[in-house]
Amino acid sequence: MTQSEEATDNRVLIFDTTLRDGEQSPGISLNTQEKLEIAQQLARLGVDVIEAGFPITSPGDFEAVQAISRTVHGPVIAALARCHAADIDAAFNAVRDADRPRIHTFISTSDIHIRHQLQSTREDVKGQARAAVAHAKSYVDDVEFSPMDATRADLEFTAEVCQIAIDEGATTINIPDTVGYTMPHEYEAMLRRLYELAPGLRGVVLSVHCHDDLGLAVANSFAGLRAGARQVECAVNGIGERAGNASLEEIVMLLHTRAADIGLRTGAVTREIARTSRMVSRLTGYAVQPNKAIVGRNAFAHESGIHQDGVLKERTTYEIMDATTVGLEANSIVLGKHSGRHALAQALSQLGFELEGQPLNAAFKRFKELADRKKQVTAMDLEALMTDEMRQEVAGYTLSWFDVEASSRRPPHATVAVHGPDGDELVGSFTGDGPVDAIFHAINAATNVEARLREFRVDAVTGGQDALGETSVVLEAAGATGAGQAVSTDILEAAARAYVRALSNAVRRQGALPEAADATAPAEILRAP
Repeated sequence: MTQSEEATDNRVLIFDTTLRDGEQSPGISLNTQEKLEIAQQLARLGVDVIEAGFPITSPGDFEAVQAISRTVHGPVIAALARCHAADIDAAFNAVRDADRPRIHTFISTSDIHIRHQLQSTREDVKGQARAAVAHAKSYVDDVEFSPMDATRADLEFTAEVCQIAIDEGATTINIPDTVGYTMPHEYEAMLRRLYELAPGLRGVVLSVHCHDDLGLAVANSFAGLRAGARQVECAVNGIGERAGNASLEEIVMLLHTRAADIGLRTGAVTREIARTSRMVSRLTGYAVQPNKAIVGRNAFAHESGIHQDGVLKERTTYEIMDATTVGLEANSIVLGKHSGRHALAQALSQLGFELEGQPLNAAFKRFKELADRKKQVTAMDLEALMTDEMRQEVAGYTLSWFDVEASSRRPPHATVAVHGPDGDELVGSFTGDGPVDAIFHAINAATNVEARLREFRVDAVTGGQDALGETSVVLEAAGATGAGQAVSTDILEAAARAYVRALSNAVRRQGALPEAADATAPAEILRAP
């Protein structure tokens, strides 16, 4: 079945761009294994399309898109490409092994982009769009085209370019609000008029891609659906360029909760929403704000006495959704130090982790270490533990051991040992303003890398004094940004491991920068629709 056939009058396709636009968020740097893990969870969530990346930007991005294409089944796997032959070739080679490959190509239609960014003309834009869609269509049947910055462009010209793309075989036309500028009533009117100006739109899927610069991404996406669009491009937790994208969880639950009034539905498995949100948060290091709709920790909490009284009497007095609908019942899983390997395997299976053999043994070892420190191990603990266990250490450094001497009478002193890329043990020491500061500077001394800390955050995975702590580090080294996360009941250990992972990511990105800056992949391609 084609995407056009799947997008019926009341069926909305969910196009997830967490791994492409989401990774453009400052400080996010996912390796191939982390992207693959998220993609597999997105498939469990039931998204229709996974935009896995932008293959021309770097060998690492190409590798990740290729791995997802070969491993993840069910959703369409899309790769982004400018209207350049080299981009489209790279996109095809990355997704060619997917069960359902898509090439998504784009070019700006706003005069401000054509003049200042492309330094081109409208006629050249039309020629590039025609050639790119035709080239992509020679590789795959499923081609998506986006006129970037469409909401600030001349509507008649944008319609002309879209019709050219349709004539060349595009099956999806996406209208992006690239800079989050439009308002819902404007966006809806624009799309309705676009249907009139480009008659071919009636025979393809119309898609919306809205940014949140004015806080209107979800509202604009919904306005697009009211105008006839049947694909929404969104990201888990709303991450993405600048203020982010439309939040997947918000648009899905809006359509789910108000289905009787709206008459639209998605194929999303809503029970997987909370788990997907937590996974993306842990792997990217981007915390979910407490009052975030649907997935924030306060989304189903009630502080007001009046609200509490009402909910105790009848939940629907103040809750318009059942928390279990988005998967919050997963917290009911509880294990202890006497739980065996079989019980762990069953609990992990309920969470979507199917392990056996050596991977199960490794997970069981980590579980036992945690159970010795905690009275009860919950589902959220297991999720955090598995995310940490499955996170591969990228080429660079790994933590070996550390010692910290701390006192209220003298500055803390730390000695840290890390294994370098060649396996050698490197040792460094430092006296800092606090134990965490001392550890971080000792790691710099051991690796001889002058990294500067930009962000450091500590969160508790669950409540209680024995809670598993989750740390997130963003640092800068030689102009490259790296992020790292780790979990442990020992915050100092988690901080050290997160810092080493962030340093490794920064070192890896330094190595990729010359390739990303090559003439075939200039810097602007890192920032797209």
